[in-house]
Amino acid sequence: MKIKKGDTVKVITGKDKGKEGKVIAVKDGKLFVEGINMVSKHSKANQQNPKGGIVHQEAPIDASNVMYVHKGTPTRVGFKVVEDKKGTKKVRFAKSTGDVID
Repeated sequence: MKIKKGDTVKVITGKDKGKEGKVIAVKDGKLFVEGINMVSKHSKANQQNPKGGIVHQEAPIDASNVMYVHKGTPTRVGFKVVEDKKGTKKVRFAKSTGDVID
């Protein structure tokens, strides 16, 4: 997966087009992004929420509908092999600038 937990992404299609947020979780090609794709859920009363009621939370959004944000601009992400002292490793890089992300 080209996008990981903690990355900042921009939505490129859908009802939240143009919004940016931080990735909370990644699961099966879907992302949970802070403040994006909010839905209302009805919840029963429990110990964490004694009154119950309507809870607003993030719903998953497909990874193909977002772009990674690098230095304030959305960019595509690629992989390349980098040589270092310990050997070779695969790293992500921003295709617009060529900078290594992690």
